[in-house]
Amino acid sequence: MPLHLTKIAFGAQSYGDIESWYAQRRSPNLTTRYRPTRWEACIGGSLYWIHQHAIVARSPITGFSETPTGRWSIDLEPRLIRVMPVPKRAHQGWRYLKIDPPRDLEEGEDIGDVLPGKLMGKLQRLGLV
Repeated sequence: MPLHLTKIAFGAQSYGDIESWYAQRRSPNLTTRYRPTRWEACIGGSLYWIHQHAIVARSPITGFSETPTGRWSIDLEPRLIRVMPVPKRAHQGWRYLKIDPPRDLEEGEDIGDVLPGKLMGKLQRLGLV
């Protein structure tokens, strides 16, 4: 079973900003200072994007490569797959996903009135959701 990573969509004001980032690149990737220690298990997994304290989308990981500057590139497929939003706290850099990955949304599926991630997290801690 592949490992998955999470990453904050830093600077994105909306989900549309993340989509436009993907539309502008033929082969999207992220650069990071350190390669994950379990990087081989991450190939075939996904990078889950966090926006407004919720996991909202994923991109399949195709590999890792070293850049000329000594940093590492997380190579991604050029597609963004929406997932059922799940509350997730913000963090710096990437992290391993320690929960079961959220399910993908079907084509044309409407997520309805989804609560913001921060509010949903508080309600879950109180046992109300």
